[in-house]
Amino acid sequence: MKLNVGGIDRILRIVIGAALVLATLFGALPIWGWIGIVPLLTGLVGYCPLYPLLGICTKK
Repeated sequence: MKLNVGGIDRILRIVIGAALVLATLFGALPIWGWIGIVPLLTGLVGYCPLYPLLGICTKK
């Protein structure tokens, strides 16, 4: 597994994912807010399984 998420992309994924999860935990969002786990994990791991299918790599 080659890392393909870098820099700003990684930071944005972590921030947006954490915001969605926290908003769901505090009741500001309904159950669909748990989708924030996906960008949170891909940001923390540094790999997005969709990127190779689309031919994208933001890691320099």
